[in-house]
Amino acid sequence: MIKKWLLIILTFAFIISCAKVERSVNAGEEKKVYISSEKEGKMDKIEKTEEEWKKELPSDVCYIMREKGTERPFSGKYYKHKEKGIYVCTACGNELFSSNSKFESGTGWPSFYEAIEQGKIETKPDSIGGMIRIEVLCARCGGHLGHVFDDGPAPTGKRFCINSVSLEFKKE
Repeated sequence: MIKKWLLIILTFAFIISCAKVERSVNAGEEKKVYISSEKEGKMDKIEKTEEEWKKELPSDVCYIMREKGTERPFSGKYYKHKEKGIYVCTACGNELFSSNSKFESGTGWPSFYEAIEQGKIETKPDSIGGMIRIEVLCARCGGHLGHVFDDGPAPTGKRFCINSVSLEFKKE
């Protein structure tokens, strides 16, 4: 029991350390700046308060991407999508996944075995809801995309299980 609580506490400490919080002098609002795993300066980060995101994003997108929600399985517009092209972040347009890495996982969410390029996404531990998972975030805006699991196909063995609401599609 003690080991379980220690693991939970360490996980939350790690999650908190992944986001640097700054206070705006004028507004007193918090801004989360997500640090990329890539070298500093490679990707322009988008810094907005949660209130700014709420004003810009539709409520369903805001719920998934900013409040870390999950859409119902088999309900998203891209889980059966077969066209060739690039899937981008709904919130910021960052190119995330290619249709070439999309596969049918049977889970009800669009699934990919790899990101389009290193540094386009970030991952961090997620223990919300009592499960230990790895959360997938857009490296540019910090928006929640979904989760990654180790039961995907070759060549990576990964299954990036992504909410359709977090994606827009650019046809080839």
